[in-house]
Amino acid sequence: MSTPRIAEVVRNTNETQIRCAINLDGSGKQNLNTGVPFLDHMLDQIVRHGLIDIDIQATGDLHIDAHHTVEDVGITLGMAVAKAVGDKKGLRRYGHAYVPLDEALSRVVIDFSGRPGIEFHVPFTRSMIGNFDVDLVHEFFQGFVNHALITLHIDNLRGVNAHHQCETVFKAFGRALRMAAELDPRAAGTIPSTKGSL
Repeated sequence: MSTPRIAEVVRNTNETQIRCAINLDGSGKQNLNTGVPFLDHMLDQIVRHGLIDIDIQATGDLHIDAHHTVEDVGITLGMAVAKAVGDKKGLRRYGHAYVPLDEALSRVVIDFSGRPGIEFHVPFTRSMIGNFDVDLVHEFFQGFVNHALITLHIDNLRGVNAHHQCETVFKAFGRALRMAAELDPRAAGTIPSTKGSL
């Protein structure tokens, strides 16, 4: 691989200040400090199972709630991924993964389509995981797809424990992202689309 697929994005608003650096061809190194411990735990799943190095430092209006921070971390990570994949030449483009955790099972499918779209079907069995509002999981992924310009299908197929449901989603997302973002040596230098662009 001649060019490292790395990116750094800084995004500052009146609600959050976030810096995100990634290496798509990393080894699973992380430095995560969002101020939302459960989000850090879920981001760590992406790092470990996607083998993507991620450094995220975030400050947000957590005195209100975690909504802006979680959504904006998703946005900033999506921006960094879009920047790192570049022109998408040689990209596998599609990725998918099934991941179990005890009774829970989730499926995630990704397409680096250039079109933001999300199908999110996760029937969480409770509304809070500790002090983390499960509604924010959708907000994170919505922010991500809007700025990574990917199509994302997330389905929790079964689960009783909400923590397990959420963790399988993030682990499967990491695995699917790793597959979709990999470079295909058989397709080096070509855009994986009959249109010739993504």
